[in-house]
Amino acid sequence: MLTVRITAAERTLLRRLAQGHRSDVSEVVADGLLDIIPTLSSPGDAYRLLGALATPAPCALTVWLPTPLADLLVPGAARIAQVTEVRIESASAMLGAALRLWLAQDPVRLATNLSVMHAGRPPALVAA
Repeated sequence: MLTVRITAAERTLLRRLAQGHRSDVSEVVADGLLDIIPTLSSPGDAYRLLGALATPAPCALTVWLPTPLADLLVPGAARIAQVTEVRIESASAMLGAALRLWLAQDPVRLATNLSVMHAGRPPALVAA
């Protein structure tokens, strides 16, 4: 279990995505991490991740990740440190920043990506 810091709007979007794909928030967070991790090798995305980490996020959210997925946070943080020379001190901070970077994308694109990851479930984004 990891606790991440996100904004209220990000939390609402996350809940809508989970509801639209008939899953729980932890599953959507895991899927989002799988979607965003491959992009973190780019220097631009590494700095955007740091920007997400530096931006205040007032809401705490506790999520569960499978151990193999949580273990990807350590090399991800090492890659960010290698590119930016800024060390991310905790797995929760790394996950929170990666999640916020993922959630910053177009909500329709996020829903579509989730539907691809869950072939057979139609894409849906619950209206505001």
